Amino acid sequence: MPRADRFHPDARFQPYAGPAGGWGALRSVTRAWLGSDNALKNIRTLLKTNQNGGFDCPGCAWGEAPGSHMVNFCENGAKAVNWEATQRGIGAEFFARYSVRQLREQSDYWLEYQGRLTEPLRYDAASDHYVPVSWDAAFALIASELQAMEHPDQVELYTSGRASNEAAFLYQLFGRALGSNNFPDCSNLCHEASGVGLGQSLGVGKGTVTYADFEHADAIFVMGQNPGTNHPRMLEPLREAVQRGAQVVCFNPLKERGLERFQHPQKALEMLANGDAPTHSAYFRPRLGGDMAALRGIAKFLLQWEREAQQQGLPAVFDHSFIAEHTTGMDDYLAAVDATPWAQIETQSGLALAEIEQAARIYRQAGRVIVCWAMGITQHRHSVATIQEIANLLLLRGNVGKPGAGACPVRGHSNVQGDRTMGINEHPPAALLDALEKRFAFAVPRQPGHNAVAAINAMLAGEVRVFVGLGGNFAQATPDTPRTHQALQRCALTVQISTKLNRSHLTTGKQALILPCLGRTDIDRQVGGPQAVTVEDSFSMVHASWGQLEPLSRQMRSEPAIVAGIAAATLGKQPVDWLWLVEDYARIRALIGDTIPGFADFEQRLAQPGGFYLGNAAARRQWHTASGRAEFKDHALPDDLLPEEVRSQAAQPDLILQTLRSHDQYNTTLYGLDDRYRGVKGMREVVFVNPADIQRLGLQAGQQVDLLSLWDDGIERRVRGFTLLAYDTPLGQAAAYYPETNPLVPLDSFGDGSHTPTSKFVAIRVLPARASGLIAQAG
Repeated sequence: MPRADRFHPDARFQPYAGPAGGWGALRSVTRAWLGSDNALKNIRTLLKTNQNGGFDCPGCAWGEAPGSHMVNFCENGAKAVNWEATQRGIGAEFFARYSVRQLREQSDYWLEYQGRLTEPLRYDAASDHYVPVSWDAAFALIASELQAMEHPDQVELYTSGRASNEAAFLYQLFGRALGSNNFPDCSNLCHEASGVGLGQSLGVGKGTVTYADFEHADAIFVMGQNPGTNHPRMLEPLREAVQRGAQVVCFNPLKERGLERFQHPQKALEMLANGDAPTHSAYFRPRLGGDMAALRGIAKFLLQWEREAQQQGLPAVFDHSFIAEHTTGMDDYLAAVDATPWAQIETQSGLALAEIEQAARIYRQAGRVIVCWAMGITQHRHSVATIQEIANLLLLRGNVGKPGAGACPVRGHSNVQGDRTMGINEHPPAALLDALEKRFAFAVPRQPGHNAVAAINAMLAGEVRVFVGLGGNFAQATPDTPRTHQALQRCALTVQISTKLNRSHLTTGKQALILPCLGRTDIDRQVGGPQAVTVEDSFSMVHASWGQLEPLSRQMRSEPAIVAGIAAATLGKQPVDWLWLVEDYARIRALIGDTIPGFADFEQRLAQPGGFYLGNAAARRQWHTASGRAEFKDHALPDDLLPEEVRSQAAQPDLILQTLRSHDQYNTTLYGLDDRYRGVKGMREVVFVNPADIQRLGLQAGQQVDLLSLWDDGIERRVRGFTLLAYDTPLGQAAAYYPETNPLVPLDSFGDGSHTPTSKFVAIRVLPARASGLIAQAG
């Protein structure tokens, strides 16, 4: 990993005492606004964020509250907007000054801070510099490499969740016209398990709730997520739920400030009075990987109480009419619950029996329950089984398909769900392929393609000729970072469609291109005039997004225009006239309406203020499963949370590590080197460890250590020079930021049935660094 800019001179660690939001959020927004070098214009830009006729925030996928609000962005949304809408730009002069080797020595934060990419660039291996290239020449180079492929699976078409519906639809159509279903995307790295698990249990791989359901829930279970940093707008409905008497139950190993208390930064009187409000009613801290056991314990209590109710002639605990009419498989599931011993539930969950009973009583007493989750649930080996345990729990009391109840996977990037809806899927459903084949009159590929892990393995094996990244930072977002870098370097051509410089541009194939694209904040002008793109949020709401700022350079192109340019250079006008389509995005949306369920009359429905709801079959109690019913799944708990590849090693782990974001971060984008809610300033290469574990390991808080991943495949995975921070983590657990710790996540450690990397469960040894100093720690 690069060592430049590791610390600010004032690096320090001091526990944070304030609430989430509040004055700290306002100060952070102000710094981001002033730091954009575009402050005056960005005032207006921020006020158009998530507004009708404005643009969709390029940050998270949390939906909009019903009704009109003057300010519809959060602290981290403001950071995302100002980060993109900067006046800093880099082009030929910058790349003439710095070689790729020199740029590799800089930190990830420094790279993106340089500003927006302003012209297309080609990597010149002889000089080790990027040099300007015309768009036509860039498209011709891509076309020549694609046309030279021996078979269609020699291309990998990666997609970031930032891509619009229009760009994603064209991208998948282009890939399938080439003959490939190789669509690795960021869903593979985060919420893949949610799609797989819910798809099998409920027939729809999306959440079943809308924003309005939060106003009617009697209880909201929040599992494995940190909304204060990752989707701060979620804190408002959580706080409001507690205030109206609903129960908000949190399951998270770390005490995250946003899940404890929140001060609304838009409520002046509250802030002047230094007031804040709780965002939870109960807070439980399970072991990493122990959520499934906790859920199984809740179900076991419900089953016990159901039997007692039957014996005593009391009202049933289970919703028997719903179960009889809508479900199958309950008897086998309850047999699995019966067979699970309490000792295993307590040990594996890390929770006391009384804590599990408390959570179960809250669930039983609530008439309407929403269960939310994020990557603390999905990035484990048994993540699909855990999500299906959530579904089982919801089904037992009929908490699917009624107001105020349902499943709510909280997505990350702002259109990651929409990209999958548009067909970015390495395992496309037959109905989608049938619709594409009928509409466009060509034989679409039917064989499954590569997900992100499979794509890396294929590149490592030399089986991939061309890698195209539609946004994102594939080199850093993926596991086993050095191996991912090696994989990209074995390609004949790597193409990155990007807004800003990142490490993926410096991890080149034999040839490489950087294609600068417009962002959400940029006005997108085509032949037909300014264009809107569309996105889908976590609640299946589809919104129009209109850019507000003049692009920094006329050389920038929109993502749909870039995809169309590549496709036209490669395929001509087959199976569509690509360049004609991007003259007016309504033409693309017409094709989406023809082929994607839920998008009929797309253009007309898009004119509605706030967009339109796609609908959800499971929310209507229509089950698109093999049985035609919602299906209980009867998984056993894992025999051991440690995988065999760790147990087989002589050295047992010192700690189990989870990777996570800082508060100054969105995915691999670093807005700064601070983490306000965890008390970290000016540092990122840190590891949070319980003081008792630090003492057990014979180390000192503030000491520099190396982290060594344990995995039995003969590869050493080590990151060096991390600072030990004494922190309130559960015993035996540690936490550290990604992407700095992605090198510790083995490529072969992924979820059963999902292939999602197990970034929330990494067995590590902690070793004193060779040159070890101490960072001062307060509190």
